[in-house]
Amino acid sequence: MNDSSDVTRVPEEGALLGVDYGTKRIGIAFAVPEQTFASPLEIYHRRNERLDQKYFVEVIQEYRIKGIVLGLPLHVSGEESGMSHQVRQFAKWMQTFTDLPIEFWDERYTSAVAEEHMLDVDMSRKKRKKRMDMVAAQVMLQSFLNYRIQQNAAHYEEE
Repeated sequence: MNDSSDVTRVPEEGALLGVDYGTKRIGIAFAVPEQTFASPLEIYHRRNERLDQKYFVEVIQEYRIKGIVLGLPLHVSGEESGMSHQVRQFAKWMQTFTDLPIEFWDERYTSAVAEEHMLDVDMSRKKRKKRMDMVAAQVMLQSFLNYRIQQNAAHYEEE
């Protein structure tokens, strides 16, 4: 779900950052350089633009991030939501200091899937609430990776 008018595609090799945007909390996930699986990283509690920028620069450097996959909240119909505009503004802000490609990815149902995963491991309500945003970021990023793996496999079958 890349909107090429706003972003460029993230590279097919190298570590990726998955971002589940929120006005107060941002869920962060990480994909290994081989882009085969995603892991939850943490939940970042937003403070102000300067500190938020410092945080992202440090994470990008520490994990040697090559691209960012940013969850785009859509309505069930597939149309953009009011929050979609905020996510697009956030992406533009991130590009001002990261110089990394950012790709949007449909994040519909990621919270429900994350909740289901946490229920499957019998996690308490309190722990689920604390981890929801980063697990949702992981689910969104893994969905992106799975789609890419599937697309690449289909491409090789055609050759």
